[in-house]
Amino acid sequence: MRMARIVSLSRGVAELVHDGDTVAMEGFTHLIPFAAGHEVIRQRRRNLTLVRMTPDVIYDQLIGAGCARKLVFSWGGNPGVGSLHRFRDAVGNGWPVPLEIEEHSHAGMANRYVAGASGLPFAVLRGYVGTDLVSATPNIRPITCPFTGEVLTAVPALRPDVAIIHAQRADRAGNVQIWGITGVQKEAVLASARSLVTVEEIVDELPPQPGAIVLPTWAVTLVALAPGGSHPSYSHGFSVRDNDYYVAWDAISRDRETFRRWLDTEVLDRSEPRTTTDTTTSEVGA
Repeated sequence: MRMARIVSLSRGVAELVHDGDTVAMEGFTHLIPFAAGHEVIRQRRRNLTLVRMTPDVIYDQLIGAGCARKLVFSWGGNPGVGSLHRFRDAVGNGWPVPLEIEEHSHAGMANRYVAGASGLPFAVLRGYVGTDLVSATPNIRPITCPFTGEVLTAVPALRPDVAIIHAQRADRAGNVQIWGITGVQKEAVLASARSLVTVEEIVDELPPQPGAIVLPTWAVTLVALAPGGSHPSYSHGFSVRDNDYYVAWDAISRDRETFRRWLDTEVLDRSEPRTTTDTTTSEVGA
């Protein structure tokens, strides 16, 4: 049985994320994988198709850094603040590179992940009726139920090349424990060909946690220790949301030169936490 490997964050991104890949970075409200996203920027990945329900600040940063050629999403914004200005600039003005968009509903995206995780070619749902998404997004199609004759909506399965998520814990065997608002992290990992999970801590044994889900080691490719890896979002049980960061991002992202200075000083000139150096790389279960 294949088991996850514990590696550094930089090695994990280098090994799993390639130019031209379709990459899903999931996490809803909390557990958003900012540290991993910043490492993708540092490694200057290009021509990515970024997939995410409710893309927020981390995707604004990746788009502004020139990493993305396409965004597959449902709703995009700076939560509680306003617009994503780097996203808007890329779509409206092609800066720093033109950005293709494919927009879905939340339900459509969630069902697409479930179909991908289930090995099915498409998902069927009651949705999109009365919206402009049907005319604007070619891969939203009507389908007639063979049993009732009801006209429903079909959307193709999502099967990213790599899923990246943040979680609270992993054990040394590579099993991952997540609790709080779990979003579609599980489905994204199971739907993807490869997966990188950053975690707050690595422990000898996963303690019981009410409401937690566990991604088994055989479902995960790589695990990387990244304490605080969801900042400025939060990791339930470990940190709180940095609301000031989201407010500050609105001003930073409005102006190209201000954004460039932020990118140089806060991402490109920084390295990952010292706790995740390549010297700690190990093959779990060995």
